[in-house]
Amino acid sequence: MNSTTTPAPDHSSGGRRRLAAPTVAMLPRVIDNLSFLYLDVVRVHQDDTGVCAEITSQRRGNETVYLPTAALACVLLGPGTSITAPALATFARHGTTVLITGMAGVRCYAATVPGTLTTTWLEHQAKSWADDTRRLAVATAMYERRFGPGQAPPGATLQQLRGLEGHRVKALYKLLAQQHRIGRFRRSYDPDSWDTQDPVNLALSAANTCLYGIVHAAIVALGCSPALGFVHSGNQQAFVYDIADLYKAELTIPLAFSLNASTHPESEARRSFRNGLRLFRLMPRIVRDLQTLLAPHNAYPDPDDDLDEQLVDLWDPVTGPLPGGTNHAPDHTT
Repeated sequence: MNSTTTPAPDHSSGGRRRLAAPTVAMLPRVIDNLSFLYLDVVRVHQDDTGVCAEITSQRRGNETVYLPTAALACVLLGPGTSITAPALATFARHGTTVLITGMAGVRCYAATVPGTLTTTWLEHQAKSWADDTRRLAVATAMYERRFGPGQAPPGATLQQLRGLEGHRVKALYKLLAQQHRIGRFRRSYDPDSWDTQDPVNLALSAANTCLYGIVHAAIVALGCSPALGFVHSGNQQAFVYDIADLYKAELTIPLAFSLNASTHPESEARRSFRNGLRLFRLMPRIVRDLQTLLAPHNAYPDPDDDLDEQLVDLWDPVTGPLPGGTNHAPDHTT
């Protein structure tokens, strides 16, 4: 019988330190989490098997549904939902963003932010946001990502970009209204008169809210700030609205018009949008678009490559980032 020799494990302090050091590769890969889940009037808790939702109804009594926490990019908790601390901790370990929303997912009141994140992309975002020239360049790049390269006039101001965008969106509304034979369409969003809105507006609001949840999950997974927007500002979701606008014309607006005759446009919009996420591979697109917009001249590693990056560095304006977890006192020994 042939035998092989197994290398002895590295018990040195350096080996233990390398094994214990957290790296980006250890974090859940947000591009693998392609779906979301909306819950209301349920109790979410952790048991010995996993995170589950307890649902009570007159017709079916008490039911327990286990949630695929590792496969979810975000969970939207609507009215009447309670969640325990152990369940929230499990979502956090899997990098799942938890959003507290209003009825049907409309309005986002709060969101969890994972704590073990690199600040690389937040620093790129802050530098671009704080410089007016770079901020306009990012806004222009967003416009061209939506409508095609070269569509922004050279030297266009932000006001001109807003006007051009408005004309294009109105033209899309008009085209889709003609295709679905629903007459003149006017976009309206009024949470105070929610039930009186037409099916297209209801479906569009519901689908957009789900899109905001997915975008928010991608932004916080990269460690960016949802509040530092380049086109939108003055709101904690400003950057979420910026990035979500890149995909509405392709995803949520056509979907909403297709539900113009639906009797339950909100729930159908959420289900249809969720079913189409894998087809559009939305989460990988969002991550790559964020990286390209914030650092267009950087080379990005393949998502399948192993990453070996320390999560905590020390800032130095002369030498650049220095590794953390190291004693930097000068060595005066002779």
